[in-house]
Amino acid sequence: MKHLSMLVVVVSSVAACGGGLRDQETIDDVVRSYNESVKWERFDRAAIRLPPKQRAQAVDDWDTRAKDVKITEWELVKIDPKNKKEMRAQIKLSWYKDSEQILRETHEVQTWEQHGKEWVLVEDKRLKGAEMPGLVGGDPK
Repeated sequence: MKHLSMLVVVVSSVAACGGGLRDQETIDDVVRSYNESVKWERFDRAAIRLPPKQRAQAVDDWDTRAKDVKITEWELVKIDPKNKKEMRAQIKLSWYKDSEQILRETHEVQTWEQHGKEWVLVEDKRLKGAEMPGLVGGDPK
């Protein structure tokens, strides 16, 4: 009976919030959606999170990289707000090259900016770990 009453409270809370629908995605939602799309090679979906001028080239680059590089896992380590319109997300990636079959780990920092109601990925850099094709090395700003 305790579980049933908790379910009623949760359902009531969701209903009170307009069915759980939001006008704007949270930065966590956006970061998760983007990284899941890259992992599963849904590059057209991931590209909508980039500035419009970079989308076509990014899809071409990802397609080329995906011929050898496979992402097995990713994890959101943390999100650091710089201000209301800029966030940095630290991501841990596990990946390998088909040609080598060695599992590697890379940490990257993604810089996200809010443009209107949308969050846009404006930069991603390797923070530490193995050098991964497609990520620029060095310390993030």
